[in-house]
Amino acid sequence: MSILSTEKIVLDAKASHKNEAIRMAGELLVKAGHVTEDYVDKMLEREEIVSTYMGGGLAIPHGTKEAKSLVKSTGMSIVRFPEGIDFGGDEPAFVVIGIAGAGGEHMEILTQVAMIFSDDDSIEKVMDARTKEEILAIFQGGDLA
Repeated sequence: MSILSTEKIVLDAKASHKNEAIRMAGELLVKAGHVTEDYVDKMLEREEIVSTYMGGGLAIPHGTKEAKSLVKSTGMSIVRFPEGIDFGGDEPAFVVIGIAGAGGEHMEILTQVAMIFSDDDSIEKVMDARTKEEILAIFQGGDLA
């Protein structure tokens, strides 16, 4: 099972609140078999502790340390919100990337996503992508797919 696939990418999502956006990203991980349903609650719990908004229009919600036992396999979901979602940052999040890392892979995924988005053009490429395959190709270039 790959970490990222087109089944775990949503191009034109709408949500009224960041918790709804986090739940959408988490449910994609549940449907793909990466995590249990309870992991999504731990993603929301983490957001209450500290925001997962990274700046630059990107949020990376993930579970708490206590949620490790709820991860079946490493996975990632990408949900794009063209209208943006307020995560409490100085600008809205337009891309929400849900992650679940098995074993010690959690930090590695966070680092790789951060590297992809450290390039100013990356969020624009993700926002301008017209297909799930285009988004997948951006992340395959970062060795995440």
